[in-house]
Amino acid sequence: MQPCDTLLTADWIAPVEPGSKLIPDGAIAILSGRIAAIGATAELSKTWDPARRVDRPGHLMVPGFVNAHTHAAMSLLRGIAEDMPLERWLQEGVWPVEAEYVGPEMVRDGNRLAMLEMARGGVTCFNDMYFFPDVAAEVASAARMRASLGLPVIDFPTAWAATPDEYIAKGQAVRDSVISNPLITTQIAPHSTYTVSADALTRIRTLADQLDMPIHIHLQETQHEVDQGLSMHNKRPVDYLDALGIVNSNLLAAHMVAASSEDLELFASHHAKIVHCPSSNLKLASGFAPVAEMLRRGINVAIGTDGAASNNALDMIAETRLAGLVAKGRENDATVLPAATLLEMATINGAKALGIDDQTGSLVVGKWADVACVNLDRPHCMPVHDPVATMIYAANRTDVTDTWVAGVPVLDNRQFTTLDAERIHARTAEWANKLAR
Repeated sequence: MQPCDTLLTADWIAPVEPGSKLIPDGAIAILSGRIAAIGATAELSKTWDPARRVDRPGHLMVPGFVNAHTHAAMSLLRGIAEDMPLERWLQEGVWPVEAEYVGPEMVRDGNRLAMLEMARGGVTCFNDMYFFPDVAAEVASAARMRASLGLPVIDFPTAWAATPDEYIAKGQAVRDSVISNPLITTQIAPHSTYTVSADALTRIRTLADQLDMPIHIHLQETQHEVDQGLSMHNKRPVDYLDALGIVNSNLLAAHMVAASSEDLELFASHHAKIVHCPSSNLKLASGFAPVAEMLRRGINVAIGTDGAASNNALDMIAETRLAGLVAKGRENDATVLPAATLLEMATINGAKALGIDDQTGSLVVGKWADVACVNLDRPHCMPVHDPVATMIYAANRTDVTDTWVAGVPVLDNRQFTTLDAERIHARTAEWANKLAR
C-alpha cells in the first residue's frame, strides 16, 4: 500500500470535472496537500495507507467554494448603511466610515472575521478587493486560506495611498512580496470607470499586459452607471474600457447587471469573465443580471457574495441558490441554471475567473486538495435523491462540517483549527462599539 497524509470518504463526491458525474461511496487520497487519487472508497482503501482517515457518512464532498468577488475587511461594516441604493450607500454610508477607520488594524480584524465566516461555509478561496492587501495576504496565509488579492487603484486618497501612481507602485510591491506564496495570487483592481481616470486605467492595462495579470473591476453595476458613462465619455462603460484596450481575457468584471446583448457579445468574443453577485444586486436595487444569456454566449460566469456591508453575508451556498432562483424567474424558464451548472459557477468557474483553475476549483488528481464537506443527513435535506441539488436548494452553510485548503483542515468537524474564533469574536465586539461611537 502507498502512504498518504489523509484519506477522506463520504457517501457522495461531486468532483465537478470531468463532467458532472457523482462518485457514490467515494474517497480522496491527499498527499503533500494535493489530490493523489479519487474514486470508490473500496478501491482507494486497498491502495492507500493514510496517516489519518476522515469518514463522513451521509455527507457530500465538493470542491471548496470560490468566492469570486468580495471585500473581506468590510465584514466589520455589516449593517452600517441599510436600505440605500448604490450611490447613496457609497457616498453617505460606506466612504465616510472608511475615511475615518480604514487602516491595517481594521483590515486585519475584518479579514479574520470574514475568513471565519467563509471557512464555516465551505469557502476555500476568496477574491478580495480592498485596501492594505499586504495585511490581507499576511492574515490569509496564517489562516491557511487561499486568496486572490486585488491591488486597489482609485483616484482619491485613502489610508492606503494618495495618488494613482502610489496605488500602482504599492500594489506592485505587494505582488512581488507574495509571488512565491502558493496560497496567494494578485490582480490589479481599479474600483470602477467612474472613480479611476483614463490615464490610470491606461497605465493599469499596460502593467497587466506586461505581467499577464487579471484586472478586477466593478462594471455596469447599475443603469445609473451606464447613463453616467454615456454622459461623461459618450460611451457605455464596457465600450469605454474596450477603447482603452482592457476588454480581453484578463478582465474580470464584477456585477454586469446593466448588460446589453452588444456588451455580452463583446465579452464573449474577447473571453472576458463576469462575477455574478445576486444578493448585493437585489439589496441595493441594482437590478437583475442576464446570467442565462451570459452562459448561453459561452461567457465564464462565477459567483461572488460581494462584501458583508451590502449582502450582508459571505454565504456561498445561499448565494448560489439565489443565483439559480433569480435566473429561473427572470427567464421564466425552470430549466436554466440547473444544479450542476450552479455548482460549476461556485467552484471551477471562480477558479477560471482568477486564472488558477489548473490548481483548484475541481477535485482532480494533481490539484490542491481544496474540499468542502456538507452534511446531508439532516431533516431539512432528507431524502436525498440528487445530492448536488439537495445541497444547493435544501442545505445551508451550517451543514458544512469540514473545509480543507491544500489538504489542511481549516474547519475540522465544525471546529476551527487555524482561526481563533473566540479572539475574533472579542475583537469584533470592540469594533462594533468603536463604530457605534
